[in-house]
Amino acid sequence: MDYYVVIPAHNEESFLRFALNSILQQTLPPKKVIVVNDNSSDGTEKVIDEFVAKNTTIQKLNTLSSTQHIPGSKVINAFNKGLKQLDTDYDFIVKLDADIILPDNYFENIAYVFKDRPQTGIAGGFAYEQNKAGEWELNHPMNKDHVRGAFKAYTKKCFEAIGGLKNAMGWDTVDELLAQYHGYGVHTDPLLKVKHLRPTGIAYDQKAKLLQGKAMYTMRYGFWITLIASLKMAFKQHKRMAFFDNMHGYFEAKKEKSPFIVSKQEGKFIRNLRWKNIKQKLLP
Repeated sequence: MDYYVVIPAHNEESFLRFALNSILQQTLPPKKVIVVNDNSSDGTEKVIDEFVAKNTTIQKLNTLSSTQHIPGSKVINAFNKGLKQLDTDYDFIVKLDADIILPDNYFENIAYVFKDRPQTGIAGGFAYEQNKAGEWELNHPMNKDHVRGAFKAYTKKCFEAIGGLKNAMGWDTVDELLAQYHGYGVHTDPLLKVKHLRPTGIAYDQKAKLLQGKAMYTMRYGFWITLIASLKMAFKQHKRMAFFDNMHGYFEAKKEKSPFIVSKQEGKFIRNLRWKNIKQKLLP
């Protein structure tokens, strides 16, 4: 199967080399890799140039954007700019972060998933981060059937059906919800252990803390699902303030009448799906 990879990179000099080397070592190599140098002020571009000079598969795109590191719009803006450099002659498309190390068989296994499970639209592995003892341990705060935004692969049909990636916080949740709305499944492979070199969210701007609640509003979760999801998130992260930040963000978005990123029909499907999952976990 043919696939393309797009990597948004903002000040990733310390990690990008590891990510690109892991891509070049894949047993199923990509057709093309676009590395989007997103307004970096460190040596990110120099690292990209080193790889571009040695491998024609890797290409660089320089772009300007905000210097604030806030999840959502910034990274997807960069991804979409990279996407425009590609044609549509592929079987699946991959959005990767610049601070990860993939196992050598990562994309070969992803290709097998898409071939063997035709209704699968999104696939990926699991994130592992180093603890204080230097050991790599699972760090997957979401459900086990969720693929982290740092390493998501989409079949061409699914990617087109969901309209690409939403330019908003919550893009890596709504993509899976919309995939299911269009009849596609999400597959996670526990054998694909991805090393995440920087702990989740450590580089994000402080303004980002309210964006999760805003995302829940724009995805049309409604109050009660937002409440339950926020409690669950705070419990899993062992951060009580995460609950209050989420609810604050939700009510701020409601007050400001922030635009929804899904239609009414899609929102109804999402709420029904969320309630179904909640009931399944609560009831024996």
